[in-house]
Amino acid sequence: MSTRADAWPAGGTRPDWTLRVVPSNRDEPGRESPLAGLDDRQLVDACLGGRIEAFDLVVERHQRAVYQLCFRYVHRHEDAADLAQEVFLRAYRGLRRFRGDSALGTWLYRIGVNVCLNHVSARRAPETSLDEAPQIPAGGDDPASSLARAERGARVRAAVARLPRKQRATLVLRIYQDLSHAEIASVLGTTVGAVKANVFHALGNLKKLLAEEAAGKP
Repeated sequence: MSTRADAWPAGGTRPDWTLRVVPSNRDEPGRESPLAGLDDRQLVDACLGGRIEAFDLVVERHQRAVYQLCFRYVHRHEDAADLAQEVFLRAYRGLRRFRGDSALGTWLYRIGVNVCLNHVSARRAPETSLDEAPQIPAGGDDPASSLARAERGARVRAAVARLPRKQRATLVLRIYQDLSHAEIASVLGTTVGAVKANVFHALGNLKKLLAEEAAGKP
């Protein structure tokens, strides 16, 4: 699968997935698997029917989107790769629960949100500092402007991490993952109206948190 260079954080490497399946000897070595032409639903059916190598293609198709979702929660390549791995492991173990009433990508996002929220809730909200900000590239904008943007980005991430669980999940899916209100409702198992309300309240709370931080309040 081809990936854009901006799919992974600067300086990071593509996650090294440990979830591997053994190719079937029905597929000739050196030739593309006939499973490659199947859609997601057919891959799931093939996997449940004994062609467990079909799940390799599921991972290949969706790993970038799942990784990016996880990275929006933890902002560290190693943690995001581990969480993405956990998402696919849970999906593989629970594949029979995929009913096909939504897209496979939506179902994986649903698992991903739960995995990430549980992970973040189990940890103290991360401290952010300029040391954790992206390195300033040579050339282009002046260093002072680039550094200011990096600092603002770190503060926004810290504020997002302090939002209530549902607001945080909704905001990440809407702003960072660019999902529609209907898609978010499907991922979170709620209504479009509730999604819109969560986005509204999340943005309001985010503005309040940033204002408090700027004023020096805890």
